[in-house]
Amino acid sequence: MKLKNTIPIIVFFLLFSCATVKLEKRNEVQVVLLAGQSNMAGAGDYDKLEKSIQKRIEKVSDRVSLVFNGKPAKPLSYYKNKPTEKYNFTKRFGSELLFGLTLAEKNPAKKYLLIKRSQGGTALYGAWNPNWTTEKAKAVEKEKKQNLKLYEKHLADINKNLDYLKSQKKAYKIIGFIWMQGENDAAREISATTYKENLKTLIHSYRNTFNVPKMPFVIGQINSNYGKFRKKGPDMVRGFMEEVAKEDTKVAIVKTSMDRSWSDFPKHPDNVHYNTEGQKKLGIAFAKAFIKLRN
Repeated sequence: MKLKNTIPIIVFFLLFSCATVKLEKRNEVQVVLLAGQSNMAGAGDYDKLEKSIQKRIEKVSDRVSLVFNGKPAKPLSYYKNKPTEKYNFTKRFGSELLFGLTLAEKNPAKKYLLIKRSQGGTALYGAWNPNWTTEKAKAVEKEKKQNLKLYEKHLADINKNLDYLKSQKKAYKIIGFIWMQGENDAAREISATTYKENLKTLIHSYRNTFNVPKMPFVIGQINSNYGKFRKKGPDMVRGFMEEVAKEDTKVAIVKTSMDRSWSDFPKHPDNVHYNTEGQKKLGIAFAKAFIKLRN
């Protein structure tokens, strides 16, 4: 075959390859990892959200899926809550709701998978520690939680869902991480004083494990004060969070106020957990910080 006859064939295959790559990119599932303790689990009441927001969530739910604590992926929405005296409602949500909505509306052609793992009353020094040990867990975790290895559980959640995407021949990309945790570390001296190094280790571990060296990481700054180290711990952990964000160009922080009016991110009467409005605002703030970090 003469060279001049092969040129159209080569051009055809180049154009076909480019079109295939563009199609794969367009259909690529954007994966966001979320983790933390009770304020990541969320205590928002879905029924108290504005109807207009509920309709917007329903509109994007076919493009945004949520995996929560190892359960099968479901369209973005609330999760079922067993009513208690403290939270007497059945439809519960966390910051992932408005975070996912904001991202989806910002990028109407993209699909998202949010993989969230959370457990109330747990510490980065203990249950969330990538370098978990029995001694560390016993030093900070309550007895029933001393065998929890939440970092490992989250990795298992992530790998299981990535394997499923692969089995479905779906392209994916891990695009970032949202972290809302630290209240329990601030409650004890040993975990508060080491929080900065433990947080840096956590960020490095997720990035290294999934081979995303510059994975964007957004921190939600704590603003509670309870426990044995309450006079120093909260300020210490809050400060460490700001330092980590300042030292890493791919880490951002959603700052919070210690003013107990909680006007920035409203809370329930317990002064610890964000209510419906607080979780709504937190999710939007996470999304804005995340989008800015990725630009």
